[in-house]
Amino acid sequence: MITALLVANRGEIACRIFRTCRELGISTVAVYSDADAGALHVREADTAVRLPGAAPADTYLRGDLVVAAALAAGADAVHPGYGFLSENAGFARAVQDAGLVWVGPPVKAVELMASKTRAKELMAAAGVPLLAPVDPGSATASDLPLLLKAAAGGGGRGMRIVRELSALPEELTAASAEAASAFGDGEVFAEPYVERGRHVEVQVMADGQGTVWALGTRDCSLQRRHQKVIEEAPAPGLDVELRGMLHEAAVAAAQAVGYRGAGTVEFLVSAEGRPYFLEMNTRLQVEHPVTEAVFGLDLVALQLCVAEGGALPSAAPPQPAGHAVEARLYAEDPARDWQPQTGALLTLDVPAEPGIRLDTGYTGGDTVGVHYDPMLAKVIAHAPTRTEAVRLLARALERARIHGPVTNRELLVRSLRHPDFTAGRLDTGFYDRHLAALTATGAPGDDDARRLAATAAALAAAVSTSGAVLPGPARFGAWRNLASQPQTRRYRSEPDGAEYEIAYRTGRDGTPAPGTGERVLAARPGAVTLETGGVTRHFTVTAHGDRVHVDTATGAHTFTALPRFTDPAERTEPGSLLAPMPGTVVRLADGLAKGAPVEAGQPLIWLEAMKMEHRILAPASGTLTALHAAPGLQVEVGALLAVVQDAPASDASAHQEETTS
Repeated sequence: MITALLVANRGEIACRIFRTCRELGISTVAVYSDADAGALHVREADTAVRLPGAAPADTYLRGDLVVAAALAAGADAVHPGYGFLSENAGFARAVQDAGLVWVGPPVKAVELMASKTRAKELMAAAGVPLLAPVDPGSATASDLPLLLKAAAGGGGRGMRIVRELSALPEELTAASAEAASAFGDGEVFAEPYVERGRHVEVQVMADGQGTVWALGTRDCSLQRRHQKVIEEAPAPGLDVELRGMLHEAAVAAAQAVGYRGAGTVEFLVSAEGRPYFLEMNTRLQVEHPVTEAVFGLDLVALQLCVAEGGALPSAAPPQPAGHAVEARLYAEDPARDWQPQTGALLTLDVPAEPGIRLDTGYTGGDTVGVHYDPMLAKVIAHAPTRTEAVRLLARALERARIHGPVTNRELLVRSLRHPDFTAGRLDTGFYDRHLAALTATGAPGDDDARRLAATAAALAAAVSTSGAVLPGPARFGAWRNLASQPQTRRYRSEPDGAEYEIAYRTGRDGTPAPGTGERVLAARPGAVTLETGGVTRHFTVTAHGDRVHVDTATGAHTFTALPRFTDPAERTEPGSLLAPMPGTVVRLADGLAKGAPVEAGQPLIWLEAMKMEHRILAPASGTLTALHAAPGLQVEVGALLAVVQDAPASDASAHQEETTS
């Protein structure tokens, strides 16, 4: 029996595994980098072991240190979670060689599936449908578009879509470099890119007695940069024949490698309904909660049971019930090329409604750093029907209180309510087609809603300053009845930058009244209730320094309180290239030096942050008049990297294109 389990991972997945361990009476051991010393998974574990350093290569990817930590802490088993070393056969072997129980599939199965090229050969022999590979060296225009993929990785890193033959050599080089950086293996292969294909996968669970369960389908088509954003189970719109074909292919794949434990077989389903094997992930998936919800299972508990030598409880899996949808909440700005965000996460509060589950590695007060994936949490909704589950999830996200870095919360809500999504018209090009509309500001009523929220912020600040509290109904706004002079507060809406000037007067009793005539029903430092147009609205106002968060029943607003007059020192010289986030400069363009001519859009500097590379592009054609960046230099957000002059006027902020690394 397993008595003490070390989770060789961090964040949300470590916390999720610890939850099952507590229910089973298993003590827990965490490992942590210096950057994660105060992280939630460390706080929740019974014991924790430090891995010196911050970068993944020095910490969570050091299998020798993780094994030593397990032995030092007295653990008798290791669970790899997902990512990092979860699909590393050498690590699995080292765990077992140390006399520890490996909570994962057999080493041989990991080895066979580790290389996507070898896995495809094996699946072809097992009769699993495949896309025919394409030799990049002999590819012609008729083979386009092509998808380049890293042979030894996942998570979208090392992937490129090639639509022009002339771009193939450069994209091959870039994909190989990314693969080598992320996985230590630069092998890349090519296959046809299926336009408007769906990403459908089958969860499998196998024991050591020959039983293999196919636990339904999941649709993971909504992706950005080949990384999943919204997942659901079961995959909607599949007929009985196609579902049966996918289940059979997944079981055949598991049996072909003598699989044991939890795994996922991923398929691409064409618009015509033809499935093609993509890969088998020999680990627990990020999106496993939707399968757990539909089948009423704890997949981690089953993993532990199988690792102990136990059998699955029955020859056939339980019957599924209902529908589940999961949304990944990221600290990123979708409107700015999915740029990762960092900083203090001041509040993370998702309503604990029936049918809602929250898996997270953060709580309010934690810090989102630059070293790891920017996912804050997964929010999962389960309901009897898809329509109900989607509606429940959208509403929970809309009502969540999230204060701190910019997140993709609004994008998730809009995606869940988009007509194509609600109708089940899903494919991997969803965000390619709809991102601009989903991130657009200026929809009817947006400005009015923001101005009303800014009004609530101003009134809450005025009450906080005066010490007065208005507990109940009263009519303010008739300025002639108030003794004070009018006052104003200015706010800038984030991240769209719209500015609002709110005028109000303060009565003799210290209560503020807006000049636009809203009826103030209640005003306290943290809450304001206004009546406008006969409709009563409640606002929760939270100030953190000059940042003000206003939460309502229909969405959230973030403002920066502005001084009365702008500071000329805040202006930036045109042509300045600023660091869009904290990170490390990894390389410069060949021959880049002060005085060098540059072309508009030319990549000049590569910045690495949060597991991704970001290209800093020349904002215009001109001459590089200053260069402050150098490989290895760590920079803070807003740091001046370079200056390009003798060019047409352009946006002073840096242009960047985020690419997965």
